[in-house]
Amino acid sequence: MTKKIAIYGKGGIGKSTTVSNIAAIYAKQGLKTLVIGCDPKADTTRTLCGKRIPTVVNTLKENKKPEKEDLIFKGYNGIQCVESGGPEPGIGCAGRGVIVAMKRLENLDVFSENFDVIIYDVLGDVVCGGFSVPLREKYADETFIVTSGEYMSLYAANNISRGILKLKSKLSGIILNSKGTSNEDEIVQEFSSLINTKIIGKINRSELIQISELDAKTVVEKYADSDETKEYEKLAQDILNYNNYSTPTPLDDEVLEEFFKKFIS
Repeated sequence: MTKKIAIYGKGGIGKSTTVSNIAAIYAKQGLKTLVIGCDPKADTTRTLCGKRIPTVVNTLKENKKPEKEDLIFKGYNGIQCVESGGPEPGIGCAGRGVIVAMKRLENLDVFSENFDVIIYDVLGDVVCGGFSVPLREKYADETFIVTSGEYMSLYAANNISRGILKLKSKLSGIILNSKGTSNEDEIVQEFSSLINTKIIGKINRSELIQISELDAKTVVEKYADSDETKEYEKLAQDILNYNNYSTPTPLDDEVLEEFFKKFIS
């Protein structure tokens, strides 16, 4: 069966980095992998393809009947990559691009192909129906939230868990993308327990990851033998083997704020 994963989180928290690196691990293992970027920035697959690829939204402006090869591009180790895209800033609905992309890929029978893994990288800041499509329309079976121990990252994670509950979906776990702040592990551990889930993996802050991204590569490709790659290998395997889901119990905003305050000296 295809492993269908949605990874949500605050903008800039490291979703795309997480998605691209675990996808690179799966491809190295010989798994047929599809990555779909559901963010108007359209930068999820840049480190897999070595450059930005045309988005579904922009392609449809010039070609009303695109074929698969117009929308899907081969990346590192044969990973198939799609970027939904979105409107120009200040014009239209950002989530609309996700809706358009999913329907177009479905019409082209892309989801009927024999993929081992499909990963969706989804923006979590914006409360918009378009960004809930992977869950609402059952394109994804599992949901992971990327967060750090910073307040706004946790605020977004809590909102995402609220959306998951509203959609009567399940939360698979938390991925801690560490910023190295004070009490970070303890904060995220306790937060995870409060919303009825757990941390499935942790990625430590690293300059090698940033250097790799500047070179439009994943750290898995550029520094294959690094400790950072080993962290992604463990995370990728843990996600692949994971089958423990929960109904989230999001916090009221005031409760979240009071929870965070107790860690601030």
